[in-house]
Amino acid sequence: MESKYHFNFEELKVYQKAIEYGELVHKQLYVFPKIEDYRLSSQFARAADSIAFNIAEGSGSSDASFLNYLRIARDSSRECVAAATKAYLRGYITFEESEKNRALLVEINKMLSALIKHLKNKS
Repeated sequence: MESKYHFNFEELKVYQKAIEYGELVHKQLYVFPKIEDYRLSSQFARAADSIAFNIAEGSGSSDASFLNYLRIARDSSRECVAAATKAYLRGYITFEESEKNRALLVEINKMLSALIKHLKNKS
């Protein structure tokens, strides 16, 4: 998204990946059955979006506070692993889609862990 208004957290590669992942999940949810609207679909969407939301929300805080938000973002990414696994097992996403989810989540987790380590070493 090109905007003349800018926030520093938008430069973080992990934030950009988290936005990308949230949109991927959003597209995948279109094929989920109606019965999952207030169950797996809702939980999966909230967990996926929570990754970017927590990075953004915590970015303007102190390093100690930001660390907490980054940990929550990492927890949400792990929740997405479980949600994607459930979606695959229930036949809502293909193996290839499941693998794409997992690949992005591994990358996001590594990036979050590296940023957490960097902030911890900085203090």
